[in-house]
Amino acid sequence: MKRYFGQLSFKGTDFHGWQNQPNANTVQATIELAISQLFSKKHYPIVGCGRTDTGVHAKKFYFHVELPEQFEEATLLKKLNLVLPKTIVLKQFYAVDQSLHARFSASSRTYCYFIHTSKDPFINDVSWFFPKELNISKMNSAAMYLLGQHDFTSFAKVHSDVKTSICDVTFAEWRMEGAQLIFEIRANRFLRNMVRAIVGTLIEVGTGKLIAEDIQKIMAKKDRQSASLSVPPQGLFLWEIVY
Repeated sequence: MKRYFGQLSFKGTDFHGWQNQPNANTVQATIELAISQLFSKKHYPIVGCGRTDTGVHAKKFYFHVELPEQFEEATLLKKLNLVLPKTIVLKQFYAVDQSLHARFSASSRTYCYFIHTSKDPFINDVSWFFPKELNISKMNSAAMYLLGQHDFTSFAKVHSDVKTSICDVTFAEWRMEGAQLIFEIRANRFLRNMVRAIVGTLIEVGTGKLIAEDIQKIMAKKDRQSASLSVPPQGLFLWEIVY
């Protein structure tokens, strides 16, 4: 048996997130089924670099799996892409050292959230339509309070099974690209629902309901109810993973 890493992209619209769930269509289950079809229907569990919620997408996502050395790497990559649905594409598939772990060996993760302010029927699956005027300068001032090591309990899904809510955020910034507004955030780790809750709260700064300094106060409360509602999932992408 040998450990392999797979790098993939997926559109999450038709999936109930990454992780296996009973009676639900997930990205993990779809890939595991594709692998089993190539290995005599045997089940080989895969481990992802993280979890994504229903409707969330990934430009770059990694998983690892232990497989028999039955195929050349390039052959296995080609065969898997032939059986995977069009919403998942495997970009790379290669052998790695047994000590490399898709989740725990990652040193940083980057998420991007996409918003379109003008109605566009072609991007509703991958961007959130928000027609109200936003002050991007104030949103970026507020985002600065996220940088560094902080307890992000106020932005996390309640009752999450985690040992710590401390995350080290190294980048958080809004920018315009054409007609789209993009929020990019990078950290060593993220809590469940954290990015969507942060975006929702920064939107409140952009509309004038909150001021930039409120971000610091919200984090200090360590209470999810102190932050704003989470934005919809379709605008969120896991964008980059660094090992």
